[in-house]
Amino acid sequence: MSILNYEVKDSIAIVTLNRPEMRNALNPEMIVGLADAWTAVKEDDNVRVAILTSSGEGSTFCAGADLGELIPLLSGAKEPADDWDQRIADNRRIIYHALLRNFDTEKPVIAAINGHAIAGGMEIVQGTDMRVAAPGVKIGVQEVKWAIFPGGGSTVRMPRQMPYAKAMELLLTGDTITSEEALDLGFLNYVVPEADVLDKALEIAGKIAANGPIAVKAIRASARACIGLPEKEALKLENKYSAPVLATEDAREGPRAFKEKRKPVYKGR
Repeated sequence: MSILNYEVKDSIAIVTLNRPEMRNALNPEMIVGLADAWTAVKEDDNVRVAILTSSGEGSTFCAGADLGELIPLLSGAKEPADDWDQRIADNRRIIYHALLRNFDTEKPVIAAINGHAIAGGMEIVQGTDMRVAAPGVKIGVQEVKWAIFPGGGSTVRMPRQMPYAKAMELLLTGDTITSEEALDLGFLNYVVPEADVLDKALEIAGKIAANGPIAVKAIRASARACIGLPEKEALKLENKYSAPVLATEDAREGPRAFKEKRKPVYKGR
């Protein structure tokens, strides 16, 4: 049985962490699988949006790195034992790829968080665009408790994705917050019953997949690129992303469908 499942349905890719007995900890096989999945999302024109979730009722969404398997490999204490180990040994930055730290899918990613998201599990959530979580889920990065650095992007992303003072409290104490607190901070979009987490993510994904795919990609790219820029500079950059969209076939189809009172048929060109 695969420890990471990847399926595409109705232009939605669903990436499922499937190692519940190990709290979906990121071992070499799962890291390589995630990296390959994100590459597939980017390169497959049939995929318009992706969802990241985990298997197992009441399981941890992701407990972060599997320290027993990963750290010895990175430190050189363990020689590569299989193809997964070897790919990481050959390219350590594949870990960042898996965590969406140095890799852009160019398409929206929704996290369906049906269990605790700790350490690397929280860091991969920060790389997503929208988030749905179950009640009572614990979220946080605890690396500082063990005298290590949350190097999956947390010191950059957390202060941008929630109020600075709260982000610093979580980063420097290693404390966690609940999904309800994360929702109040604006870090999550929704908190819904655990049984409804994936369905809510699919509902959002379906709305996105029905929109013009070129416009979706351009809007997402513009919003991400303009974060933190002075307004004048950001508005100038926005033009770079908006102008090409207006020249597409889809941009003609949308208004035409509206006028004809029918559902638009977007072709991504």
